[in-house]
Amino acid sequence: MERPNRRTLLKTGLLSIAGAAGMPSLSAAVESNSTPYNRPKLKITEIRTAEVRVHGYQVHVRVYTDAGIIGQGESTDASAGNVPLIHSFSRMLVGQDPLNIEAAFERIRTAGVFAGAQAGQYVTALTGVEIALWDIAGKALGVPVYQLLGGKVRDRVRVYCDSGEREMIPGDEQSKARIHEIQEMGFTAAKIDIDDARDPSRMDRVNWTASNGEIDHMIAKVAFTRSLYPKDYDLAVDMHARYDAGTGKRVAKELEPFKLMWLEEPVPAENIDAMRDIRASTNTPICCGENVYMRWGFRELFEKRAVDIVEPDFQKCGGLLEARKISDMAHTYYVPVAPHAVTSPIGMMGTAQVCAVIPNFLAQEWHWIDSRDLWRNWVKEGDIIQKGFITLPDRPGLGVEMNDEAARKAQVPGTPWFEPMKRS
Repeated sequence: MERPNRRTLLKTGLLSIAGAAGMPSLSAAVESNSTPYNRPKLKITEIRTAEVRVHGYQVHVRVYTDAGIIGQGESTDASAGNVPLIHSFSRMLVGQDPLNIEAAFERIRTAGVFAGAQAGQYVTALTGVEIALWDIAGKALGVPVYQLLGGKVRDRVRVYCDSGEREMIPGDEQSKARIHEIQEMGFTAAKIDIDDARDPSRMDRVNWTASNGEIDHMIAKVAFTRSLYPKDYDLAVDMHARYDAGTGKRVAKELEPFKLMWLEEPVPAENIDAMRDIRASTNTPICCGENVYMRWGFRELFEKRAVDIVEPDFQKCGGLLEARKISDMAHTYYVPVAPHAVTSPIGMMGTAQVCAVIPNFLAQEWHWIDSRDLWRNWVKEGDIIQKGFITLPDRPGLGVEMNDEAARKAQVPGTPWFEPMKRS
């Protein structure tokens, strides 16, 4: 019998697991490229990072293997300080099998119990690594990540457009032009911000209890924006977790006539009882979760019925499998999932891989309208959003590859670009 070569080994594996898990398409794909009882034999050899700043600061991660397969991931928002954390994870990853993703995740998470592994920078750093491991797994097995997560229930993922840095000012021609631009791009949903630290009616620079004048300005922005979109267009409104419970209740109540897709984080998510009270006081759907981590962080939100919609950020909440677990928890409470997403096309495609497989998906954010040229060129595949949707590619792994020449235009000055880690 002919001995399997390296190429054959890399295309094998997980046949019996796939069949037992009820994933026939994955099983068929693996069977057509494999010999029974074989699986890819890979080892992690190195981890490298790069730092960029577009809509905020992100860290890109590349995990290298001895078979030449490279996985890429991305972390965001709480990613400041991620680089040394990611490099510290190397001692628990180098030499390990990158296909044992859950084992790698748990090894690092439990090792950091006394180092902040419940949330924040630690989990965000781990998220970027976890996504890169999924990219490796898909490439090694020759299937998209969505196939490894259970198979897609939809071929394309709906994307809503955050209107960007431009304020929605009633009557303003630039604001009208931005709204027209979003519609011309083919989106069917959008989001605006109504928190404004520079509002002339603010009485205090620190306390965010909104005055009558501020609330009037908020409602006027929503009314102006809503009037310029078609009736069947969905509109979400973000308060960025800045206000107190009284303000949240007042704003949510006054926004009821506009039938919003949701009102986002009228208060910070850490006081779940306050969020629940606001939800109970209004017919306006309440959404939160972009600053909540892992399924343990989301548990009480669901148990206390504090939200109508949940918005985990898949590039910081723990990774793609953790996002799937959070979404499954939400599904048991009949709560839809609308992921927060401010990352590059790499992170966006990682998020879309999960959105393709969860039944309770609603819409995925896009926040690069102010950086459209950079967005279009960031990956070799070009613009991944067409007419307001991401169509899931059949390419292995995440399905996109970074165009380094374009992405380096956003490199944080003075930081390395996927250079080998210096060893002491």
